[in-house]
Amino acid sequence: MADAAPDLDVPAPAPIADLPSGEPIPSSTPPAKPPKRQPLPLGALLAALPSNADSFLVRLEKCLSTPSGIDTVMLFICYTSKLSASVLTSLSQSALRRSAREWITLIAALPRGTTVVFSSPAAAAGAGAKTALPASAALALTLAKRLSSLSSLLSEARMILRLWSLLGMYFWARRLLKHTFSSTPANASEKPTTTTATPTKLETLLEYLRLGLCITFQSLENGAYLSSRGVMSWTPAEQGRAFKWSARFWAAYVGIEIGRLAAERFGGSASPSGGGFQAKTAREKGEWAKKTVRQLAWAPLTLHWGSEKGLVSDTTVGVLACIPGVIQMRDLWASTA
Repeated sequence: MADAAPDLDVPAPAPIADLPSGEPIPSSTPPAKPPKRQPLPLGALLAALPSNADSFLVRLEKCLSTPSGIDTVMLFICYTSKLSASVLTSLSQSALRRSAREWITLIAALPRGTTVVFSSPAAAAGAGAKTALPASAALALTLAKRLSSLSSLLSEARMILRLWSLLGMYFWARRLLKHTFSSTPANASEKPTTTTATPTKLETLLEYLRLGLCITFQSLENGAYLSSRGVMSWTPAEQGRAFKWSARFWAAYVGIEIGRLAAERFGGSASPSGGGFQAKTAREKGEWAKKTVRQLAWAPLTLHWGSEKGLVSDTTVGVLACIPGVIQMRDLWASTA
């Protein structure tokens, strides 16, 4: 959209006389200089922004208006940065190794007694494409280092946000206890007032198990992180063990979730309509698929972080963690439309 120029106080043109020559009558005053163009005010500049940029910023602000939205945005940026850094590092190192092999081959082919002088990249700028490849690889390594630092920063920021998760788990436990002790009618002849299916003893037991795993996982992570910052007194060795066991309890939680989702799909669990999984709506099936994909992506990562030496590469970590990041970011973005 073109900028709307402010109204300019332009003087009226000199009058034209009806002369045979058709020439204008000379003005008795010197011609006025063209007025200097004034800069647009801030309001006009903001109004001139493309509408799609404005709507993008509005929706982004909505995404960042809640703690869960902030965590989702940071999750998405954290692991896309980690994946990009890993890919750039791998490509640049491969390019540098290939360039080094070319130089070694060239030097080996020189006659005996030849003196080889290495100069700086700036002095060898005229050497052509052979210096362009290492220079671009070095630039990629620098960018990869910065993206890796961004990923580490966001990972720590998410850990700080999770320090408050135990408060939410308290209310989770309170709701669970309230539901448990109020699910049985006081009078045997009393009939339930809702059509919600009463959870079985196994489902209730699994819910308590999930809650216990989450409390243990979060308590260990909080203690290890706060100790790493000098708030608590755990030793570095204790911090490392706490982080690993935290990931292992998370892995157990993920395993229960995968089993629960599998039972919902193949075990014939009842739906509100009473027809099992096939009776669910397309939206409900889509939600089930997204939950399943997210948990299947987290499963190998929890095992990786809970192992002594790790199981997968940084690139694999980035790829797998990007899957739930993209799913959650898409849902969050759609909710702000």
